[in-house]
Amino acid sequence: MRDMTRRALFAGTAAGTAAALLPAAPAAGAGRPGAAVPAGPRRPDAVPAARYRAGYHFTVPDQWKNDPQRPLWIDGEYHYYYLYNADYLAGEVGTAWRLATSTDLVSFRDRGVAVPKDTTPNGDLWSGSAVVDTHGTAGFGAGAVVVIVTMSPGGGTDHQEQFLYYSTDGGRTFTPYGTGPVLPNPGVADFRDPKVIRDEERGRWVMALAQNDTIGFHHSADLKSWTPAGGFTHRGLGVLECPDLFRITAADGTAKWVLGVSANGKAAGLPHTYAYWTGSFDGGAFTPDAADPQWLDHGWDWYAAVTFDRHRADGTPDPAVRYAIGWLNNWDYAHTTPTIDCDGFNGTDSIVREVVLRRDDSGTYHLASRPVAALDSHVSRTVRLGDLSVEGTRLLEYTGVSYEVSCEITADHPTGAGLQLRRSPDGNRHIDAGIWGDYAFLNRRATVNPDGSGTWQESRTPLGAAGRPVRLRILVDRTSVEMFVDDGRHVHSSAAFPYLVDDRLALFSAGGRAVFRNTVVREFTV
Repeated sequence: MRDMTRRALFAGTAAGTAAALLPAAPAAGAGRPGAAVPAGPRRPDAVPAARYRAGYHFTVPDQWKNDPQRPLWIDGEYHYYYLYNADYLAGEVGTAWRLATSTDLVSFRDRGVAVPKDTTPNGDLWSGSAVVDTHGTAGFGAGAVVVIVTMSPGGGTDHQEQFLYYSTDGGRTFTPYGTGPVLPNPGVADFRDPKVIRDEERGRWVMALAQNDTIGFHHSADLKSWTPAGGFTHRGLGVLECPDLFRITAADGTAKWVLGVSANGKAAGLPHTYAYWTGSFDGGAFTPDAADPQWLDHGWDWYAAVTFDRHRADGTPDPAVRYAIGWLNNWDYAHTTPTIDCDGFNGTDSIVREVVLRRDDSGTYHLASRPVAALDSHVSRTVRLGDLSVEGTRLLEYTGVSYEVSCEITADHPTGAGLQLRRSPDGNRHIDAGIWGDYAFLNRRATVNPDGSGTWQESRTPLGAAGRPVRLRILVDRTSVEMFVDDGRHVHSSAAFPYLVDDRLALFSAGGRAVFRNTVVREFTV
């Protein structure tokens, strides 16, 4: 995928504008998720000191970023590449691959552009994947870093082909392998986002490629010549983008192949994030365990996500845990953010997550995720609020705009219970997260957020057995909320743009008493 559109002109409404950043007249209707969106914003240039850059999430240093590219472990560091447009604020399209490195996947060091755009007749670079060619199969030397990337010769979007770049300096700078494609377009409109993995069992490389509603599989011995080998088709989710293919082992010793895609399920009442199937893969065909996908995130803003190896102390990949990172945005409103006017950039990622394979009581395997463990090493302040009993609404003494809050909700018979995050001083604006009836939810309707349509405001996931405690871990930052339910069985990630004065935290219960056990707030310094 790529930066396909020029910077949008922002409308002057609170629900869908990057300009809606300062307190205005309060909105009517607080309480249960679904309250009105605040109206009457003023432009942020009234207060130039406003800053919306995330406190502990990865953000692009300037201009624009979109798709993450799968990070690689090289010389004791993760090399994280992502699509970057240095000309975004000038209104020009086209992305390069920019690089950041990290030892813990929380704190990153910018390394600048690694694969430039417009240096060959093929123009800019879209999504793809980088691999370490340990055995030198491509002929560039053992340990060379090879990128297979989509480009569209001629500058359009209707002729997508796969090209190769290589690096002999540890993935810092890259050289194009000629100007011709290593995988030409066979005459189809959608032919992009190659994900390349090493199939050691068969001694070859495997590529998963987005081909409209099909993920095509291709083989290669040397990364330069590719042979089609079948595909997996699923209709009803639009064009399947940014495929992902990996093997993971559950705690019970069961190993599954996982095929993931970024997909748009909104028309069917499904997420617009990362869909996946567990199943088997024989090197050329993927057989799913079930026809319908599961979802790794149920919010509105976790797109173009990639997973990648977690490396153990000896440098080998851990078969039981993978990492994942996603773009905290959505193409429906990708250019709507307060960070443009206040901070001169547009591009924020989710926290890196640890992904594991679990088996539920029905025998179905699913992926669960939690924030990367290294986040614990960046805690700068911990506020332990203990067990809190709530009937109605209880305002807490804590204030903040960038933090994590965790608790376990125990409720006898209430209709629902949860937290009001980033609550305004008058109580009219807030983001609501919690449980209601038989589902968990995250609702951003009662604060400023990027969805100008007002349609994509609340995400929901089913709860387990009625009456049992529900564990929530919620990462709150200046422009996002990520809620992990029951140790990451479900996750909700959504962008939201509360005013910076909206720093209160409250608990609520409807229809009875709820107890929020072991309520803890943590802040981070990165």
